[in-house]
Amino acid sequence: MFRRAIIAIFFLLFSSSAFAESVSIWVDVSSQTMHVTVDGVEQYNWPVSTARKGYYTPRGDFRPTRMAAVYYSKKYDNSPMPHSVFFVGGFAIHGTEYVRSLGRPASHGCVRLHPSNAALLYSLVEEYGAGNTEIHIRS
Repeated sequence: MFRRAIIAIFFLLFSSSAFAESVSIWVDVSSQTMHVTVDGVEQYNWPVSTARKGYYTPRGDFRPTRMAAVYYSKKYDNSPMPHSVFFVGGFAIHGTEYVRSLGRPASHGCVRLHPSNAALLYSLVEEYGAGNTEIHIRS
């Protein structure tokens, strides 16, 4: 009986989400930055571009809904969206060829990253899984 209790406690402690491997993506719209933590430790800090005037980047807490290494916008003139991590509807975190715009609002609502950073983020989400990835977008 005592042994079962110890095993049960061990299982609860080490199977809890506090110990799970995870990726957290934090987008700060006001500073146009993204912070990426892996297992609770900040690993990356990158400039981004979110929605420019007249458009909107959704705020809130999300999980990836789908991913596409190669994707072209169906809404905006077949624009390339490499390494897309979609989080709600047609909104995604993705690479951009407009790297000079990073650090200021420039998109139609997506979160744009440098292509190499988008590829790295995509590989992290792929490795850890969508269920272990959180996306937080704040003003």
